Amino acid sequence: MAMGTTTPPPLQGPTAKEKKYDRQLRLWAASGQLALENAHVLLLNSSPGIVGVETLKNLILPGIGSFTIVDEELVTERDLGVNFFLTEESLGKPRATESCRFLKELNPEVQGHAEHQSVESFVESARAFDKYSLIILVASSKAYPGRVAEVAASTLTPLFHIHCVGFYSYFSLQLPETFPIVDTHPDPASTQDIRLLDPWPELTEFVRSKTDNLETLSDHDHGHIPYLLLLLHYLDVWKKSHNGKPPADYKEKKEFKALVEKGARTDNAEGGEENFDEAAAAVLKSLNPLSLPSGLCDVFNHEECRSLNARSLPLPGALPDMKARSADYIKLQNIYKTKARYDLAKVTSEVRLTEKKLSRTEAIDSKEIEAFCKGAAFVKLIRGQKVPWAGSGSTDGAQEAPKNARIQSLSQQELGIEDSLFPLAVVFLAYADAATASQGGK
Repeated sequence: MAMGTTTPPPLQGPTAKEKKYDRQLRLWAASGQLALENAHVLLLNSSPGIVGVETLKNLILPGIGSFTIVDEELVTERDLGVNFFLTEESLGKPRATESCRFLKELNPEVQGHAEHQSVESFVESARAFDKYSLIILVASSKAYPGRVAEVAASTLTPLFHIHCVGFYSYFSLQLPETFPIVDTHPDPASTQDIRLLDPWPELTEFVRSKTDNLETLSDHDHGHIPYLLLLLHYLDVWKKSHNGKPPADYKEKKEFKALVEKGARTDNAEGGEENFDEAAAAVLKSLNPLSLPSGLCDVFNHEECRSLNARSLPLPGALPDMKARSADYIKLQNIYKTKARYDLAKVTSEVRLTEKKLSRTEAIDSKEIEAFCKGAAFVKLIRGQKVPWAGSGSTDGAQEAPKNARIQSLSQQELGIEDSLFPLAVVFLAYADAATASQGGK
């Protein structure tokens, strides 16, 4: 009787969701998609309202979690000529409800809601913006952004303000005064942090175990030492003749590179060694003192961070590819990952202690802390400001002075440029001011 064979399990292919959103997952990864799916977008619609509906369409297709449309208008013949998400059956019905119904057909996974009321009454309702991730305001004479901007600022909700007339439009983005961005999607090549000038005991011990008898190793073993270990080994050799200091400038790094290249064996079958080539190529970019990137320095210069003292950053833990034995590469990888987990634990402990001091009731998610540690070197802090043209209708000269000065400065720069769009911006500003005066009963 023949022995039965076990059928290997099928390879796990992409899920239906991964297939559906494949292109955008490549752009902003799973973390970005999750943020999109957790978002609830509020559209405050007015006037023809088509620019707001089209903006929602472009968010619904990639899969936002949910959206709400606030619109007091009923569908008219005019709407049918410009809004693709309305039909003749929609005539006389609430535009918010009808637009919502057809928009939901684009992506069944997205939840849609409609509010048939004016923007003004909705904004004045209690806790109007609390549950929304983003507000899209389509401005017109009936929905001037001043009050919306004030409420959005008080709830720390980002506001995207669009004003469209015919084929021309302008938009402004209002963010909270302090708006940190952790996942900045830096160039992968710039995120490598291997700390060659600041090794820790476990890494140093592994270097010694692989390079103490470097000259007596077989050609095969000699040609498979990871280049990181080679650089650390030759750094020790260099420091012995340079008062314990690493290469400091370009000239010294070139000399150090020559020292590394001299250690390669050329009398082997290959006529050279790839791992030594990798080590020589990495000298200029890898032998740099640990320092804070300029963007992160800007963060620590802000008032909120003055009391913080950043001595070093948590280790991300990722390693570049290199020629090495699988066992050696895995061992080196584990050393870096262990150090990264140790740094993560220290940061998490500090976060929990700070939460306790601030009596924070909701703990920061551990995955969020981990993501911060991996991208700490590239954190950005944006200083948000109110929508530039979002006035309140006040005639107070002190409030108008900064805006008028800004307009005068721009006019001096732009009016001499033949193709400048500045005159259109002035027209939009005048339109908004007229709307403000109308709201104020002037």
